[in-house]
Amino acid sequence: MEKKTGIKWLPEPEEKDYPAAASYLSLLYDKKSVNAITGKLKAAPVTQFMAKDIFRASGLSLLGVSNSHVEKDRRKIEDGKPLSPILLVRDEPNVRVIIADGYHRLCAAYSFDEDECIPCKIV
Repeated sequence: MEKKTGIKWLPEPEEKDYPAAASYLSLLYDKKSVNAITGKLKAAPVTQFMAKDIFRASGLSLLGVSNSHVEKDRRKIEDGKPLSPILLVRDEPNVRVIIADGYHRLCAAYSFDEDECIPCKIV
């Protein structure tokens, strides 16, 4: 499934991504659940899914390249700087995937290639 388009990725998510994921997840879950999910994300192995499949599973819309955060990540890609893998949570009762952290990075990568294999951690 691995396909290379020139987008560079870090081997592991950056440490700052976990508090960002927890902040978002705290809107959806109680503190105990957020702590459990975050712990599982830290321990999870990095895997890959195609950008288009992550979008389909999440049900989210693609942000345009005019979004300032997407634009910033697109510049990183163009400059050859690696992006941090994204953090995903399976919301089994609702049969979808929650993008806990990395939505803008996903949008930026998708804008280059919808078939880009996105490194991620998923629990």
